[in-house]
Amino acid sequence: MTHSTQPKSPHRPRKEKPDKAQAILAGALQVFTSHGYAAASMDRIASAAGVSKPTLYSYFQDKEGLFFALVMQLTKNNRKTLFSLPTKSNLQAPPDKVLHQIATSVLTEFSQNQPLLTLMRLIIGESERFPELAQTFIREIKKPILEKLASYLASQPQLNLPDPMVAARIFIGSLVDYLITQHIMNGSEILPLEGDRMVDGLVHLLTVKAGSR
Repeated sequence: MTHSTQPKSPHRPRKEKPDKAQAILAGALQVFTSHGYAAASMDRIASAAGVSKPTLYSYFQDKEGLFFALVMQLTKNNRKTLFSLPTKSNLQAPPDKVLHQIATSVLTEFSQNQPLLTLMRLIIGESERFPELAQTFIREIKKPILEKLASYLASQPQLNLPDPMVAARIFIGSLVDYLITQHIMNGSEILPLEGDRMVDGLVHLLTVKAGSR
């Protein structure tokens, strides 16, 4: 199979008839979680959604675009929280409170959202055969989140962070590692760690300098 080398954004569903778009996404979720990415044909998705293939293609141009529309839907709450972050240091909650809220929200939403965990497992598992799948996830979801968080951290001089982007990657990377270890690789019994303890330690790591000034 030949893969396009040109980066592309996931095709968003058109705005008309949102009920049909939601039916397609629901059918896609069923097929992706049951059959995996490679075996999830557009025929199967159309059948599960109860729509014709022309209707399916009128909303989503290809399987990759449909997959990421689904990921975007399942991560909507977390992205909304992150993209509403203020970028000024006045008239807002202290950074430790903000970061604690973000970390708790991310861990709660992912750990309690089995379909999202399944899709994350698919992205990791299929990253060798379908590198564009992982790259699209990084470009469309992870990169904007990191940039927004780094911008927020840079706007908080009291944190005294020499490199806000590195701090953002440490913060998000630690949460992702926790989720992968505890929930995707089923390591919670081997490396037990409560989510609250993880969040408290991570926030302390980034804000300890601010408290000692």
